[in-house]
Amino acid sequence: MQLTGIHHLTAISAKIRENHRFYTQVMGMRLVKRSVNQDDVSAYHLFYADGAGHPGTDLTFFDWPVPAERRGTHSITRTHLRVRGREALEYWEKRLEEQGVTAPRGITGRDGREVLDFEDLEGQRLSLVDDGGAGFEPTPWERSPVPAEFQIRGLGPIVISVPGITQTEIVLTEALGMRHARDYAHDSAQPNVRVYEMGEGGPHAELHVAIQPDLPVARQGAGGVHHVAFRTPNEEEYHAWTKRLNSLGISNSGEIDRYWFRSLYFREPNGILFEIATDGPGFGVDEDPATLGEKVVLPPFLEPHRASIVASLKPID
Repeated sequence: MQLTGIHHLTAISAKIRENHRFYTQVMGMRLVKRSVNQDDVSAYHLFYADGAGHPGTDLTFFDWPVPAERRGTHSITRTHLRVRGREALEYWEKRLEEQGVTAPRGITGRDGREVLDFEDLEGQRLSLVDDGGAGFEPTPWERSPVPAEFQIRGLGPIVISVPGITQTEIVLTEALGMRHARDYAHDSAQPNVRVYEMGEGGPHAELHVAIQPDLPVARQGAGGVHHVAFRTPNEEEYHAWTKRLNSLGISNSGEIDRYWFRSLYFREPNGILFEIATDGPGFGVDEDPATLGEKVVLPPFLEPHRASIVASLKPID
């Protein structure tokens, strides 16, 4: 039983209309599911992904009109998006500049890979990373403003910040079965980032843990991240993860059916929210793959309330 990589990452936006424009028109990702937060139906939950909405390509946002994040430790601090090759990074460096998005350091090296760091319009910290063609092959989005060869290939390493590594490492390695692969230095003279691998490893299956005891504790808000989800391939292993967390005394949400995947939530020792999510059934279970994301879709248990839910949502197109 192994986690196989990053499933999705969910962040927070207080400007959802501008968020929709940025991720579809600037970043060239496809809106594959236009839904609501199942625990707060007043808020959109938007899913951006590759052309088919494959697990491992989803960057999602809750529409919450909250103050900006206060940056610090005890938080998820950076999301990497995979592209292939130096040429792709050079394309993106030029494209972001043309779109008024600053990449202050330009293309640089980190952890043996070339990266391009930047932020979205609300300060969401992002990096494009050359994955060297590693990982699964995404489906290009035919209507993307970005040429197929340069489109986002999926999620890359996710970076979290903790003040100390001991308790977090126990959860990652002994509970979740991740492997400590290596350490590297980032904005420090000493190696202060520890890399953990899932499954077969590679940039799509890494969690990077920055050890930063001198930072204040973060306050979650707009421009920040809500949680990261890890992939499990099927419901059999999903149920096994539930039993494992319970057997280890790790407090968790219990199994939750999100309709497009099954979820299990818990927090690591610093309070960072993790999720284990199944690869299926997928976003095509209730929509024609050709028209994903074009209308508001609700899970069956919310359908009786469709009229009131949709009436409260503001247009984003």
